[in-house]
Amino acid sequence: MSARRWLVAGLLLLLVACSKDKDIDQPARLVPFSATLRVQKVWSAKVKDRGAQSLRLGLGIAVDGDRVFAAGHRGEVAAFDLHNGRLLWSKRAKEGYSGGPAIGAGLVVVGSSEGDLVALSETDGAQRWKTRLNGEVLAAPALSDRLIAVRTADGKLHGLSPKDGRELWTQEEQVPRLSLRGTAKPVLSGEFVLCGFDNGKVAAVNMGDGSIQWSTTIAPPHGKTELERLDDVDAAVRVSGSDVYAVGFQGRVAMLALETGQIWWSHEASSYRGLGLDEGALYLSTADGEIVALRRRTGTEVWRQKALLHRRLSAAVETDTSIVTTDFQGFVHWLDKATGAVQARARPSKVRVSNPPVAVGNMVLVMDDKGRLTAFRVTPIPGAYKPPPPLPAESTGTAAPEPGKSTEAAPAPSTEPNGTAAPQPSAMPPEPNGTAPQPDGGATKPGGTTSPESSTPPANSAPPPRVPPGTPPPPLPSQPTPDPTPPEPQTQPQPPPT
Repeated sequence: MSARRWLVAGLLLLLVACSKDKDIDQPARLVPFSATLRVQKVWSAKVKDRGAQSLRLGLGIAVDGDRVFAAGHRGEVAAFDLHNGRLLWSKRAKEGYSGGPAIGAGLVVVGSSEGDLVALSETDGAQRWKTRLNGEVLAAPALSDRLIAVRTADGKLHGLSPKDGRELWTQEEQVPRLSLRGTAKPVLSGEFVLCGFDNGKVAAVNMGDGSIQWSTTIAPPHGKTELERLDDVDAAVRVSGSDVYAVGFQGRVAMLALETGQIWWSHEASSYRGLGLDEGALYLSTADGEIVALRRRTGTEVWRQKALLHRRLSAAVETDTSIVTTDFQGFVHWLDKATGAVQARARPSKVRVSNPPVAVGNMVLVMDDKGRLTAFRVTPIPGAYKPPPPLPAESTGTAAPEPGKSTEAAPAPSTEPNGTAAPQPSAMPPEPNGTAPQPDGGATKPGGTTSPESSTPPANSAPPPRVPPGTPPPPLPSQPTPDPTPPEPQTQPQPPPT
């Protein structure tokens, strides 16, 4: 049966490819820019990860205090010193790891392609326990002293005991016949486990007993073909106070109420990557390679950067002053949070970086798809950058869309556990304490040096904030270069590799 599903998916992809009457969109060529940040390579290290690049696994970086943890497809888990990259310990297992690591409760937890979940001691890497989930793990678990929550590729969300790995509860959502390769990382918030699913839904599950608190469809599938109807929520949700932010592939980006799942606002968007979030803005890395900043409270657009179009970007990760993303050629890009202007660029290797970087203070950690870790230290270039004035305050009433935008407030009701529709809000939730929200190419040589300045401003779809005189504008994309293969849809559940 699994072989038949793979065959159907392959034939479908072939038909779609043959029916296209235009070339695949080409990635933007990186053009010169004027750097406002100095990027210094601090250290690099390696975990054995041969063969993981083509699989696009959910292996990333986890940081706890002064230690950095990473896992490789060949079964290695290692701990490094955050400040100098010195190897603290390394353990090798027979499993081929595909998701993780996650840190918490004194454990380092990783998942395998064969459906195993393994917990190691954070201190020395000794194995504490191992449990079988019977589903491929393609994202890091969520971990606390009370619970380990992990998604598997067969549509299940598992709740496990951190003490011994015993399964406490399981929830399951229907898996479409065709879906993207990948799953969303669960998020723990209060008494809830929040997670996106391949059918376009985001669900809140009670941490104690696994019961469904609410389940909301971010955007219903649309289109005639199976490819057009893909609407996976593969990006981890972000939670701030009583607000939840989620985005789906070929769907929408939306703000939901944590307690009920009601949609406060939504925009049409497409992303299979994570979201950046700070006190005033939400940062979205789209499937087309745009970076978009939206106001948290209303969803109105602040800026849009198109200089990295079709470069297969990772999630947009926020730092104090910048947004950081990576691309298919191994470049790391820093963008200004207030304007979207390119601030700096570095290239630790020529290998694609699929998983998001990790920001720790003024350091940014990156792991490419072959397991090489690089730590950068970022400092402002004196006199090169002056921050723009803050954006004006938003009203606390119903959000009004910007001219030319189609922001929708509460387009679909959420469903309560008893099956009744939750009431729709008549106005946006008030701004806390009355404060105003704050929003938040040339190839670079290894080591962080930048190319000459470009005088071409970016093409934004919304008017940018005021920029002080002398601030360099972000560039437009130049001529295209060949594009890598896009993320491949696959059938679900996924068969384990042979």
